[in-house]
Amino acid sequence: MMESQKRAGTAYEMDMCSGPLFSKLVVFAVPLMLSGILQLLFNAADIIVVGRYAGSESLAAVGSTSSLINLLVNVFIGLSVGANVLVAQYFGAHRMKDLEETVHTAMMLAVIGGVILIAVGTLLAAPLLELMGTPEDVLPLAVLYMQIFFVGMPATLAYNFGSAVLRAVGDTRRPLYYLLLAGIVNVILNLIFVIRLDMGVAGVATATVISQCISAALIVRCLAASKAPYQLRFNCLKLVKQKVFAIARIGLPAGLQGAIFSISNVLIQSSVNSFGSVAMAGNTAAANIEGFVYTSMNAVYQTALSFSSQNYGAKNFSRMTKIQWYCQGLVIAVGLVMGIGGVILGPQLLGIYSSDAEVIQFGLNRLRLVCGPYFLCGMMEVMVGGLRGVGCSLLPMFVSLTGACAFRVVWIFTVFAVSRTLPTLYISYPVSWGITFLVHTICYVAVRRQIDIREGLGYEL
Repeated sequence: MMESQKRAGTAYEMDMCSGPLFSKLVVFAVPLMLSGILQLLFNAADIIVVGRYAGSESLAAVGSTSSLINLLVNVFIGLSVGANVLVAQYFGAHRMKDLEETVHTAMMLAVIGGVILIAVGTLLAAPLLELMGTPEDVLPLAVLYMQIFFVGMPATLAYNFGSAVLRAVGDTRRPLYYLLLAGIVNVILNLIFVIRLDMGVAGVATATVISQCISAALIVRCLAASKAPYQLRFNCLKLVKQKVFAIARIGLPAGLQGAIFSISNVLIQSSVNSFGSVAMAGNTAAANIEGFVYTSMNAVYQTALSFSSQNYGAKNFSRMTKIQWYCQGLVIAVGLVMGIGGVILGPQLLGIYSSDAEVIQFGLNRLRLVCGPYFLCGMMEVMVGGLRGVGCSLLPMFVSLTGACAFRVVWIFTVFAVSRTLPTLYISYPVSWGITFLVHTICYVAVRRQIDIREGLGYEL
């Protein structure tokens, strides 16, 4: 019975622990890249429709909420990383009972986290946006967008946790299909709500919530219909204490790390806000373009995370070394090609978001300093993926606390305070990525050495 369960669902699963490695890394990563790019295209549709048909204030309102939304959501998204690692380790070690308990605990955490975020996002939207110094002409629209957006949080977390489970067993294709369908609905609803019904930011937010519900329903249906050990059975949904702690041990530091990055980004957004709504609009458009580079590199990070986790569970340590080297090569290539491409095509790409020449110029200033060296961020993330894959999550959190958050905060109150220009602000990004990557590398070498010594293996890296 157990063997038949193990074999169920293999059409979409992937054996990460044997066979040709590089080709499997690419096959795993490409659907993730496409998923991320599609998601950003649909988000870009929000920005484009708002910018074109609702004005610069609405564009600035949607853009000014992104850092704050990430700050509030990242802790729970981090827990999905913990679920990913745990499911992959149990899957690689063939510990199917532990796998089943982890899946049901993870999906229950998604439900609880979504309800909490509804309350937090709707109640704190106005005071937090005011605290960020959001201009008065933008504030009411930004608050409205956030409050509607957070109504969809249970669906957002259900999709993220569900897709994390599928990634852990090698399935990156079905989440892509579901996202594609939901995204098409999102674009259609944007056009109807904003252009036809003149709902502005409320229409964009409503379309996003509806599309999130569709993707969540599809991912939940997929897990429930599966005959594999990770099948979701609604009568088994519960919090298993041991698994909650295990997910939190890995995922909570990951989430806090994401929140830490968001804190520094909120401070940077607040600094950008001081330059006015036109600068905010240019910053929003440029950041949206950079998101395509980041999400492509993040697919390589998730690949490193899932492959390292499965191979760590299977005690295949020599393969983990190859995973790290291959993923670093992949992320550098992706980051350089897309980052430099974003700079070269900047005027044309920014022109999609806004026809205002001043908005485009503000966006170009950011792209040159942030998008070009973005590959450094990818290298940093892949190193973190290798660390989390072996269950080490606190260390990269503390490194990021120092290298990203603390460094950028100090930069804002020292260097930026002396030279109060947007280029001075933006240069803090690549500098912090480079420093943090070097420290993560030292940590990875030390952790791998400890693992190999503990397992009685000759150290290799």
